[in-house]
Amino acid sequence: MVRPEVSVLRLGHRVDRDERATMHVLLASRALSVSEVIYSGQRDANLEKRIQGVVDRWGGPFEVTYERNWRSIIQNWKESSVVCHLTMYGININECLHKVPKEKPVLVLVGSQKVHKDAFQLADYNIAVGNQPHSEIAALAIFLDRLFEGKGLKTEFEKGRMRVAPREKGKKVIFGVL
Repeated sequence: MVRPEVSVLRLGHRVDRDERATMHVLLASRALSVSEVIYSGQRDANLEKRIQGVVDRWGGPFEVTYERNWRSIIQNWKESSVVCHLTMYGININECLHKVPKEKPVLVLVGSQKVHKDAFQLADYNIAVGNQPHSEIAALAIFLDRLFEGKGLKTEFEKGRMRVAPREKGKKVIFGVL
């Protein structure tokens, strides 16, 4: 069974501090078959432009949108979906991932600054890849890989001008692919 829609909500992006980390959230999400990331906090036109350049060159579908009110996003998703918050304070992924319904869309919450207690309360599942400090990008990659049962890495992207020609040694990029 192919899992329904999965989107990521990046909580509390700060332009001065989080540009690189948020970009890595976007890149990991796209590479692992998420087609949408919503971010809250501060609007960052440069971040949006940079990820659109990646999509233009390497293909999609992939969208990034800004929403100021993250609580309303979660509340809207909860009507017909499952909300999974990635946090080191949660239940270990090995003990709870099987509880996430496979037939419902999933919204994955990924923090940046200190996450407000409401996120913990609004989430259906608070999931930890470990209960020690760790990278939110690593947690997202592990979670998505497990959620998609390893199939997320097999996405064929559409309308990209570039593709990697996999090889054991060296590197080769094919240009002009659409």
